[in-house]
Amino acid sequence: MAELAGLRQARPEDSKAVSDLARSAYGHYVEIINTVPAPMSADYSAFIAEETVLVVDGDAGLTGSLTLMERPDHLLIWSIAVAPDAQGTGLGGRMMRYCEGFARKRGLPEIRLFTHALMRKNREWYKRLSYIEVGEEWVGDKHRVNLVKHLG
Repeated sequence: MAELAGLRQARPEDSKAVSDLARSAYGHYVEIINTVPAPMSADYSAFIAEETVLVVDGDAGLTGSLTLMERPDHLLIWSIAVAPDAQGTGLGGRMMRYCEGFARKRGLPEIRLFTHALMRKNREWYKRLSYIEVGEEWVGDKHRVNLVKHLG
């Protein structure tokens, strides 16, 4: 499994920092999609208690987070967040490679994720990482594009 410096399991006391990170990482999308992205209003206390939340520690606090949901036939990346000052450094790509190793180690054949249809840069980035768009749906006020990567 790919190593990722500073990566650790989130603890209950990290929930506010994970929430703050999500708000800073996703905040610029509010104007683009005309709604608040789901990670900005998520209950990270519940995610930390019930799912797998991993964080990347940096010099000035959290620089990244992953909210993962392990299912019998796939790994769902519910959220990936990178602090604005760490965007463009390759951290997001390293986090995504980590997820592939995480899924493979558990014998899961694919990774699924979703993004808002208007988040074009995200969609292009996921395609460069070999994710395939498999459908669209409306979830509340969010026009979601579903993506999958078969790990084969």
